[in-house]
Amino acid sequence: MAKPYPFSAIVGQEEMKDALLMAAVEPSLGGVLVFGDRGTGKSTAVRALAELVPELAGTRGCRYNCDPAHPADPCPVCATAPKSARIKSRAPMVDLPLGATEDRVCGALDIEKALVSGERAFEPGLLAKAHRGFLYVDEVNLLEDHLVDLLLDVAASGVNVVEREGLSVRHPARFVLVGSGNPEEGELRPQLLDRFGLSVDVSSPRDIASRIEVLKRRDAYEQDAEAFHAKWAKDEQRLAARIVAGRKAVGSVALSDRLMTMMAHLCMQLGVDGLRGELTLMRAARAKAALSRRKEATLEDVLAVAPMALRHRLRRDPLDEAGSKTRVDRAISEVAGEPVGHA
Repeated sequence: MAKPYPFSAIVGQEEMKDALLMAAVEPSLGGVLVFGDRGTGKSTAVRALAELVPELAGTRGCRYNCDPAHPADPCPVCATAPKSARIKSRAPMVDLPLGATEDRVCGALDIEKALVSGERAFEPGLLAKAHRGFLYVDEVNLLEDHLVDLLLDVAASGVNVVEREGLSVRHPARFVLVGSGNPEEGELRPQLLDRFGLSVDVSSPRDIASRIEVLKRRDAYEQDAEAFHAKWAKDEQRLAARIVAGRKAVGSVALSDRLMTMMAHLCMQLGVDGLRGELTLMRAARAKAALSRRKEATLEDVLAVAPMALRHRLRRDPLDEAGSKTRVDRAISEVAGEPVGHA
């Protein structure tokens, strides 16, 4: 099976790439929602990101993707496994299909064991498989309501609870939620929309040179994937090193009271409900600073991440025809006195 298209070879779409890298550095951001035209590299970027994330420690045969230092209570493998069973593996990238059943997502009774041995055992689902990795939902705006409710519960608690068929199981399910979709095909439920830390819009390239470069790179990848990966290997290694360094540093990045005050004013100016907007701004600014190997977040960091962190949290204003990005930029100009044209 060919490796995913290299993340560093994606042409343009800088905001999307920045948001995904920040989510990889700071999982507590709450994930990324990518909305835009078909064929703009949304799925390609998400799958490529998993190749850059540091390998995770695990245990051979574990179906809960446990951290060996903190195994899940129901895990029969990690409880008895010797240290020789420790392994390193890629962070999981799990696709959640739109038509998935609740049993497939949450887990259910292991029918095979029940029939063969009469043993009542739990068969982990996609949420267990995605633990400590990424859960990707393509066309997330078309996801059925009962699955949306499940994701809301687990995203809030980080724990999957299954109570059915005589089973009572709780296991950790902490993952970076990544959703993509085309807004023309339907809107996302407000409750789930608010759970995403960052939201970015993507569109097709507007200049001929960029479109031609996309065609050339994609054709080269399809003709010889190994050679294409070799060409971009150094860029991929640099990006992976940035993520590793960022993860180590993000918790110690300083954020001044002045910036926190400005973030609070910005959210109040935009009428953002709750405090999730400020929390996301704080975490995203730290992640952006950590990716640049800086020890303190700056005003420029906050200005760069504000549209991603706030545009999907705005209330609809029937008297204001401006788009959400424009409203955020306008609020930034009023609160911070900064010009709109930031990155």
